[in-house]
Amino acid sequence: MSSGHGQQVQTGQHLGITVTVSELRRSEMETPAGADDVSPYQLLFTGLTLIPISFHLLMAFLVFIIFLYILLEIHIIYDIFSEFRGNYVSLTYNSSSDFYRDVVSKCHLLHGRYFSTPWLSSPHLQTILLHLLVKTRDFSYKRELFISSDGGTIALDWLMNFDDTRFQVNGDGGVAKVVPIVIVIPGLTSDSDAPYIKHVAYKMAKHGWNVVISNHRGLGGVPLTSDCFYTAGWTEDLREVVNHLHSTHPEAPLFAIGTSLGANILVKYLGEDGVNVPIVGAASICNPWDILMGDRFFGRGLMQRFYNRVLANALKDVARLHRVVYARIGDWEGIEKARSVGEFNKYTGRITGNFETVDAFHRWASSVHLVSNVRVPLVCINAIDDPVCTNEAIPWDECRMNKNIVLATTQHGGHNAFFEGMSGKNLWWVRAIEEYFSVLHSSLLMNKKTGHVVNAQGIQAGPAKV
Repeated sequence: MSSGHGQQVQTGQHLGITVTVSELRRSEMETPAGADDVSPYQLLFTGLTLIPISFHLLMAFLVFIIFLYILLEIHIIYDIFSEFRGNYVSLTYNSSSDFYRDVVSKCHLLHGRYFSTPWLSSPHLQTILLHLLVKTRDFSYKRELFISSDGGTIALDWLMNFDDTRFQVNGDGGVAKVVPIVIVIPGLTSDSDAPYIKHVAYKMAKHGWNVVISNHRGLGGVPLTSDCFYTAGWTEDLREVVNHLHSTHPEAPLFAIGTSLGANILVKYLGEDGVNVPIVGAASICNPWDILMGDRFFGRGLMQRFYNRVLANALKDVARLHRVVYARIGDWEGIEKARSVGEFNKYTGRITGNFETVDAFHRWASSVHLVSNVRVPLVCINAIDDPVCTNEAIPWDECRMNKNIVLATTQHGGHNAFFEGMSGKNLWWVRAIEEYFSVLHSSLLMNKKTGHVVNAQGIQAGPAKV
C-alpha cells in the first residue's frame, strides 16, 4: 500500500465508501480536546454520515418491504417453495355421517386444493380488494317487498336475466319446471348490489338455480317502516322470509347461503328451529361464530383495528340513513361517537335487546352456541388466515359431533374472498358451494316428492312453522 496524502484506506470499499488518510487526519485535527470522552453514539453517527445516502435509502426501502410483508401477512415466498400448488382443504366431520358419505365425499372441490391468486398472496389484499376486483356480467333484479309481522319492510331481490340469452331465470314461479331456490344472506352492511353478492348470484343462476337476495331491513334502498333494525343475532327476519318463500313456492327446494354476519344469522336460525326449518341445504361462509370473541379479536392488531373502524363507519352510515328510527330506539349520541363495532352495538343492539352489557348481547348473538342443534345439511367454509373473523372462534368439536355438518377450512383465502386463478376473477368458495348444492340436490338424502331432506339422524326436516 503506497504512502502519502493520497493513500486510500481499503476498509469499507464493499460499501462503496472511499476514505482518504487526509480526511481522517483532518477529522482528527477537528476533534476537540478530551476526544477520549467522545460518546460512542457520536462516533457511530459520524461513521453513518460517511455512508452514501443511496445506501440509506436502499436499507429504508428494504425495511419497509419487510414491514409490509409481515403486516399484510403475505405468503408468496411460501407459495414459491410449495410450487404454487396451494394446500388441501381440511374437512372436519363426524365419521358416521351419512351427509358426508352420500354428499360431501362426492364434492371434488372440497377434497382438492385451494391455491390463492399469486398476486393476491395475502389475506388482507384479498379482503380489501374484494369489492374492487370481483366483476360479473350485467343482469337485473326483480324486487319483491316483503312486509314482516311487525310492519318492517324487507327487500327480496330476484335475479331475473343475464346479457347472455342462454340463461333465463325468474322469481315469479312462472318457469315450466320446479327450479330450486337459493336464498343469499349478505354480510354486515352488504346488500344485493355488493359486487361479491352479485358474483354469487350470477354464478349460481348460471348453473340453473333460482336466486333471491334477502337484504337486511333498512338496506337495499328500503326505509325502516317499523321500530326495529337488524343486528348480529336477529333471526326473525330470515325466519319469516324463509317461511314466506316456502309458502309461495311450496314445490321448490330451498337452499341458503350466508356470508360473514349473514352466515352467523343463518346458522343461528338453523340451530334455533332445528327440524322445523323448510331449508333443505345450507352453506356458511366466513362465519364469525363467536361475536364476543370477534370483538376482542378486533382490538389485537393494527389491521384488525383498521377493519373495526371501517366496519363501524359503515354501520354508522346505515344508521344515518334511518336516523329517526335509530335515534328513537337507540342512543344516537353514542352511535355518532362509536369508533368500533362493539361500541356501535353497545348503543343499538344492547339497548333494543334489553341487555345489561354489550358482552351479554354479543353472547346472545353468537351462533356458536347453537351448532349442535342444526338438523339440515350444512357446509361451513372458513379461512384460517381470515383477518376479520378469528379462527380461534371456529367450533371444531361441535362441528365434528354434529352429523349434519361438514366444516371445510383452508390455510388462505381472507374474508369472503378466496380468489383463484391468475386473473383473480373467480371465487373458489362459490364454485365449491355450487358443486355441493348440486350433489345434495341429486343425492339420496333429497326427498324429491316433498322437497325436503332427510337429515343424518334419519329425521325428515319438516315444513315451516305456522
